[in-house]
Amino acid sequence: MHILLPLVVLLLPPKTEAGDIIGGKEARPHSHPYMAFLQIKTPEGWSSCGGFLVREDFVLTAAHCEGSSIIVKLGAHNIGRQERTQQSIGVRRAIRHPRYNPQNIQNDIMLLQLERSARRNQAVQTLSLPQSQHRLPPQTLCMAAGWGLVGLNRATQKLQEVQLRVQQDQECRRRFSTYDSRTQICVGSSRERKSVFNGDSGGPLVCNGVGQGIVSYGSHMGNPPAVFTRVSSFIPWIKRTMRRFKQ
Repeated sequence: MHILLPLVVLLLPPKTEAGDIIGGKEARPHSHPYMAFLQIKTPEGWSSCGGFLVREDFVLTAAHCEGSSIIVKLGAHNIGRQERTQQSIGVRRAIRHPRYNPQNIQNDIMLLQLERSARRNQAVQTLSLPQSQHRLPPQTLCMAAGWGLVGLNRATQKLQEVQLRVQQDQECRRRFSTYDSRTQICVGSSRERKSVFNGDSGGPLVCNGVGQGIVSYGSHMGNPPAVFTRVSSFIPWIKRTMRRFKQ
């Protein structure tokens, strides 16, 4: 199979709209209350990514979702509407992992410190992080959610969800020369037409109620598997950074 590089652009969001996950379905409104929609200003214009609330004042996302300014929208289902559940909060500080490498997309993780703490309610909650370096066994069933494309030219504004299984590392090593099992997770069966896609970057992989992964990169056609940043490999950095920049 042809290896696609550079891969970071493949899951970067379109500049004008966000849409569906491939092979998933519309989520029940506010059934993923940790989800964050990121509106990102870049030199080329506005783009978007996903993310997830890990503390009232911090959102976790992918490092390649950086921009000159970011607005975080929490409590959203339909991002095309001003829903009463939504909280729009500016980003005080975007903290990329110090070893993030945009060439090979390693250490693709970033913390966003919010300008003010989010108000927790039924539509806005934090997502638990892994407590240890325990590795997810292959075939673990997890959930991804996002506002990314459903196909090459199809979009929607309502949050989508899809169930995906963790794969053996060799499934991603065969397709992506930069895949590193120490800091990345291979997700999505090549036998199923289900995956994350453009616009889903930065969103979580949730396994048994825990945020185990962050959407990083994949095929430009949206064919699974896709690569997620392994959150458990970065827990010391996450905790240290949030302590350092405590409100």
